[in-house]
Amino acid sequence: MNLNKKIALFIPCYVDQFYPNVAIATLELLEKLGCSVSYPIGQTCCGQPMANAGYERGTLGTTKHFLETFKDYDYIVSPSGSCVLHVKEHAPAIAGMELEQQTLHDKIFELTEFLTDVLKVEPIKGSYPHKVGFHASCHGHRGLRLASCSERNEPFFSKTKQLLEQIDGLEWVDLTRKDECCGFGGTFAIMEEALSVQIGKDRLEDHLVHGVEILTGGDMSCIMHLEGIAKRNKHPLQFKHIAEILNEVIS
Repeated sequence: MNLNKKIALFIPCYVDQFYPNVAIATLELLEKLGCSVSYPIGQTCCGQPMANAGYERGTLGTTKHFLETFKDYDYIVSPSGSCVLHVKEHAPAIAGMELEQQTLHDKIFELTEFLTDVLKVEPIKGSYPHKVGFHASCHGHRGLRLASCSERNEPFFSKTKQLLEQIDGLEWVDLTRKDECCGFGGTFAIMEEALSVQIGKDRLEDHLVHGVEILTGGDMSCIMHLEGIAKRNKHPLQFKHIAEILNEVIS
């Protein structure tokens, strides 16, 4: 699909610093799907870590800068549900910029949301013969509503499964606890280290007992937490962002 719109790529700090391969995969994937993508070089942190630590007023500057940096684009796409949710719902309101903030709210998308709801990607041609377990990160899952929630009485849907189930050979593994937190939670992993690690071990065990080969997700922060626990405990799991899997499959 050739989307004749100006699309900006928003790359969160931790992806930029620790997982640049995810940023590259996201860019390549969007370009393969016919998008003309720009990377605004002046972008900075969206302010989520500071806001989560209780310093919301300290994020006024980053919020204003984000608005200015991305104002001329039709769509903003990011491989991170947590950062997108912060920009959409948790950034501080700025007096006199209500219209700009509402416009931003309506044009920023998490990657799988953009692929399914805007590009309406299908079919996906390619093969990926692996058993894949999906970690539903809390911000994307319950904040952006990228999938149905187990605590709600609602019909099942999953934007990620909608994409991955199209791929030949890929086995989507149904977990026992489909949308349980991994325990990361940003500063929670620092303030409550022992509890954070135990939650992560429980989340990993669900994947391991179901024979998952590759654990994927839409937030590298959660995947980073789970991968660290897996490596320390010598678990034979691979970890990939969904952008990496889709970019490998789509030629």
